[in-house]
Amino acid sequence: MKEAISLIPYPLSLESKDGFFKAPESFEKLIAQVEFITQDNFNDFSLADNEAYALEISTAGIKVYSSAKEGAFYAKQTIKQLSLTYKTELPCLIICDKPEYKWRGMMLDTCRSFYSVEFIKKLLDALAFHKFNHFHWHLTDDQGWRINVPEYPLLVEKGSIRQAHTMPASVEGFYDSPDLPRKYYTDEEITEIVKYAEERCIEVVPEIELPGHVSALLAAYPQFGCTGGPYQVENRWGIFPDVLCLGNDDIFKIYDAIFATVERLFPGKYMHIGGDECLSERWEKCPKCQARMKAEKLSNPSQLQSWATEKMVKLAIAHGKTPIGWDEVLDNTDKIPLPDEVIVQSWRGFEGGERAVKLNHRVIMSPQTHTYMNLKPIASYEEPGRLGVTTVEKAYSYTPFTENMDASHRPYIMGGECNLWTEALPHSKVAEYLIFPRLCALGECLWLPANKKDFSRFEAALPAHKKRLYDTGYQYYDGGLK
Repeated sequence: MKEAISLIPYPLSLESKDGFFKAPESFEKLIAQVEFITQDNFNDFSLADNEAYALEISTAGIKVYSSAKEGAFYAKQTIKQLSLTYKTELPCLIICDKPEYKWRGMMLDTCRSFYSVEFIKKLLDALAFHKFNHFHWHLTDDQGWRINVPEYPLLVEKGSIRQAHTMPASVEGFYDSPDLPRKYYTDEEITEIVKYAEERCIEVVPEIELPGHVSALLAAYPQFGCTGGPYQVENRWGIFPDVLCLGNDDIFKIYDAIFATVERLFPGKYMHIGGDECLSERWEKCPKCQARMKAEKLSNPSQLQSWATEKMVKLAIAHGKTPIGWDEVLDNTDKIPLPDEVIVQSWRGFEGGERAVKLNHRVIMSPQTHTYMNLKPIASYEEPGRLGVTTVEKAYSYTPFTENMDASHRPYIMGGECNLWTEALPHSKVAEYLIFPRLCALGECLWLPANKKDFSRFEAALPAHKKRLYDTGYQYYDGGLK
């Protein structure tokens, strides 16, 4: 019986053959020997999908078939995994492979903890290795503003700096180091990251929060809040009452400038406009917001968010971006429906996505119960993580298409994301530990159809895959999976 081939994500189809290909020790030299062939079919397998590929390893050599650069790139990642495990004797096989979902993403929060460009590039390498194709970059929040907008320089001059250490304090962490005066990403750094991602077939999706989670913006420009301040860049975690004043038309001027910066620095199609956890208590007492409610014939303050969302969506589209919002953008929309163009990212479980597809909205599924990697990997007080537990096995049970959907809803499911929120994670090494191997499990969930998944096979492949992670310099959780 042939030895099972260890690959994560496992390919759609794998046929083992007799023999081995004698490969050079250097991966670069190995890839130089691969024959890349552009065509639309391999035997009966269609390569019309840009991300599809066929890989043929024989004793005579290695051939890769694809119709586009993406498929060829993913074939290289498969070869890299094989090379790391099997060294100079690659098993002969035929793989026909393509992803089940078009959106395979990871979100990294760089507001609660600020990570280096080097770490983000390292993470992008790992995403490519696991065939992810979107990097959702959380750039603004209550605890820090991380992108420079030339027309509003105080966003980074004031909005990127907290008045106290992170909670808990990081004595020598990257964020809190007194020797690091800049706590935002320059245009040059963003461009470098975007280019690095593009070379790995990954689109960077920036997130600019609104109308809540804006303490850092208000600390820089208090005139955009309901009370006028004083405000501060928060050094606490949680949800705060101070949000954008939706009775102030000037909020659209500052966001026009912000979106123009996004358009200039991020060439991708998408941007995220937040929309989560926005309290309405300031709007209830603000004269400007009350006047807005009256003018727009709104019956309760919470409806102001859907009014603002509609305006901000038009602004994002004017800047060439397709907007994405957390599933709260579906709430309080009885008076002003969510614009059709908005993609809904479901995080409060699966329900938001199930509701969105019935309204014909495209959906990215990232339920916190299965995809949040800031949760503990196992129930132990000795493990890092917070707000609950998601084991590797539970992560692997995730699928974006749920039993509460029918075939008519499938076209609206773009895929999913795994998320890392970074409260209490000032050190990137600890972040890595929490990311892996749950990212490996979620990567397979987004690559394979549900009926091709097999946790026993994944579990058997994981030891070899962990060695690949170790050999390429990644930390990972190494405890129980269930």
